[in-house]
Amino acid sequence: MNFNTFDGAGMTSARTRARMIERIKQLGIHDAKVLAVMGMIPRHVFVDEALSHKAYDDTALPIGHGQTISQPYIVAQMTALALGAAQHEKVLEIGTGCGYQAAVLSQLFKTVYTIERIGSLSKGARERLNLLGLHNVRVRHADGSRGLPDAAPFDVILIAAAAPIVPEDLVEQLRIGGRLIFPVGSEDQELRMIERTDEGIVETRLEKVRFVPLLPGLA
Repeated sequence: MNFNTFDGAGMTSARTRARMIERIKQLGIHDAKVLAVMGMIPRHVFVDEALSHKAYDDTALPIGHGQTISQPYIVAQMTALALGAAQHEKVLEIGTGCGYQAAVLSQLFKTVYTIERIGSLSKGARERLNLLGLHNVRVRHADGSRGLPDAAPFDVILIAAAAPIVPEDLVEQLRIGGRLIFPVGSEDQELRMIERTDEGIVETRLEKVRFVPLLPGLA
């Protein structure tokens, strides 16, 4: 996919994008595939035009409805963890938001399923992803708190909102060799990874994070 037609000038230029990648590398992300994809995807397409000058800062930005586009470092971290799964055929993202994380995943997995509970965000994400020609992403307006049993099992499930407890239901939707990557907690949140292996479940605690809460129902 050629994203050059979406290059802007000044604060949305390819040079600005390259500075974002250097910052991510300084924070410890060195996966070449992840860095290459994030260097290509035009993040400014996924934020309001008034915030486009901040699109490549290493910070979360508001996208409306009390939601945010995640900090680039966190997107890179979660994507690098996803690539550690045994297979890269099918990934489920819970919490589409503006669609940026799904766009990144689309370049690394054969099929991306992504669920968003807020209708207008789901619609906007679908429009942006179609604009970029990312036709291997399937956007659903639905309650993602229970996952997507009808499309399971997944190689990776990635949750872009903080669950109050470990979402056991989602572990069952992983294939053997699969990974669930998610923030957990309310005030004091932590990024964790659960791997489903032949021997059982392995859980890894990673780092402190800050995400919006995972909520049930539709909006």
